[in-house]
Amino acid sequence: QVQLVESGGGLVQPGGSLRLSCAASGITLGNYVIGWFRQAPGKKREGFSCISSDDYTYYVDSVKGRFTISRDNSKNTVILQMDSLKPEDTAVYFCATGRFWRSDYASLPPQSYEYDNWGQGTQVTVSS
Repeated sequence: QVQLVESGGGLVQPGGSLRLSCAASGITLGNYVIGWFRQAPGKKREGFSCISSDDYTYYVDSVKGRFTISRDNSKNTVILQMDSLKPEDTAVYFCATGRFWRSDYASLPPQSYEYDNWGQGTQVTVSS
């Protein structure tokens, strides 16, 4: 049975940092595209970063330069380092396994329908 578990969320002040982890069982994350999505209250879920099995990465402009996605294959985990957090980053954050890598993320960010296995999400709140 495939299970993804996100952790590391919490309350942080603007400008602060958080490190989210996406840990898996029943699946080897290194063989998959891994996407990070977030959903703020009243808004649609948005894909904002992903990493290929070859460690190519993508970020939407709103998080580029602040967030870093990486793998720790020895722990079957994907990490999302989030720095310089802003109140608009407040959302529930999800990781998911994707079926394929695209070259056109700049015109179409990661989409939920491209991803199969999802974690339950972790809350990130950025507030003073």
